[in-house]
Amino acid sequence: MNVAHLVEPVPPGDWQTIGLAFVGIMLLIGASEGLRRSLGWPEEFTRKFVHILVGVMMFFIPILLDTALPMVLIALLFIVVNLVALQKGLLKGMHGARHSYGTVFYPLSFLILVVLCWPENIVVIIAPMMVLALGDAAAAIVGESLKQPHEYVLIRDRKSFEGSFTMFLVSAIVIFLVLNFYPFQPLNALSGGDVLWFALVAGLLVTAAEALSSKGSDNLSVPLSTALVLYFFLNHSPDENLRFTIGVALGLAAALVSLKLRFLSESGAVATFLLASIIFGFGGWRWTVPILTFFVLSSLLSKSGKAIKKQFDLIFEKGDRRDWAQVVANGGIAGMLMIAFMFFGDNRLFLLYLASLAAATADSWGTEIGTFFRWQPRLITNFRTVEPGTSGGITLPGTVGGGIGAFVIALSGWLVFPEIAGDSPLSFIAIITGCGIAGSLLDSMLGATVQSQFRCHICGKITERTSHCDDSPTALISGFRRINNDLVNILCNAFAPLLCWFLIQ
Repeated sequence: MNVAHLVEPVPPGDWQTIGLAFVGIMLLIGASEGLRRSLGWPEEFTRKFVHILVGVMMFFIPILLDTALPMVLIALLFIVVNLVALQKGLLKGMHGARHSYGTVFYPLSFLILVVLCWPENIVVIIAPMMVLALGDAAAAIVGESLKQPHEYVLIRDRKSFEGSFTMFLVSAIVIFLVLNFYPFQPLNALSGGDVLWFALVAGLLVTAAEALSSKGSDNLSVPLSTALVLYFFLNHSPDENLRFTIGVALGLAAALVSLKLRFLSESGAVATFLLASIIFGFGGWRWTVPILTFFVLSSLLSKSGKAIKKQFDLIFEKGDRRDWAQVVANGGIAGMLMIAFMFFGDNRLFLLYLASLAAATADSWGTEIGTFFRWQPRLITNFRTVEPGTSGGITLPGTVGGGIGAFVIALSGWLVFPEIAGDSPLSFIAIITGCGIAGSLLDSMLGATVQSQFRCHICGKITERTSHCDDSPTALISGFRRINNDLVNILCNAFAPLLCWFLIQ
């Protein structure tokens, strides 16, 4: 990443332009607040009003400026101003009735795009901000204006299918128009068909990202996901763009099939679609085979032991259908490594990717196989016997099963990319397998020490759930309330590639 543009000398004209933009935005915020108070307009209406007009202003600012520093400074300023106003309950005409950090994420997303994309990919700054300003707002307006919308909930926020379709349509139109007519970026090599192709694929992915967002996080997820897709399309060959599109189609098919087979919940299917699109599309079969190996075999293993695990359903925090948090916990680190490889092209990142998947597989298989054999588990910290399903409990069959899972991931990586192992395939497989086992053991260690565990006051059982018998609240008896199984999985799946990096050095 080249950040030299951040220290370029700023001409006086740029300071004048950004100063006028700042005054304009403040006047807009002040006007919305005044109208809200004097005319009694709903807070959500004035929030959308500010949301749209500020986004439109963002379209023109990069055209009028020659340097990035003024945009970085104004973004930082509004991050601080909005955060303070939100904490103090000020500027309700801008923040709306709901408490969220959307107004902080808005300038933060602009800041990230300017730092990463200026000046080579200015259109990758503009198009995402316009999608956020128009597509996101249009979706909310349509969803809220219908008397009986077809609603759904993936995480917390209530969405509507009509609003999501509007998001897709408006986003695709905005991207199509920006790529065709934006004056600053030379896109002459693109045909109208190429632009429509890019717009439809980006619109589909950004709609999924918006659907999965809650509490204002769409102000971050929408522009960043749009930018990522457009960056790939505008900086890769037609063959690579076709591969990416096929990857998106395969990701959609995998999510729908998994939803139908009840491997995934609705939120898990949307998260899988996004993750699979990134890995299938950006990485091709080399990166796809290992994660498919993990997902398919782990899902089948989970389903095969469903009857046995029913007795532990009130102990484990989650069931056998993976939700969005489990998908992110198991595959989020792998997805981030795939994105890093897209930018840097370092094949060593593939090793780290395999290590992360090996840890996720070892943890998943260890739990499934350990439950299947019904051995009395022992706590990893002191080896005292504990109840089956207790966080931090391990068994010999579970540990061996986890090691086999890590080995399977290492083997799948070597089969699709044997060159990565050089002349030492055994060392390669041993390192990946070892990192996977280490990550799984760390998962158990954290589960026994810092992961939250609760006791049901009715039946007296220890559980990972915050409610138990008849949905009655449980009492925290160990660990930290905010550290749940998903967070522990993320930490362990991040530890394995860090260990792998140390070993391959």
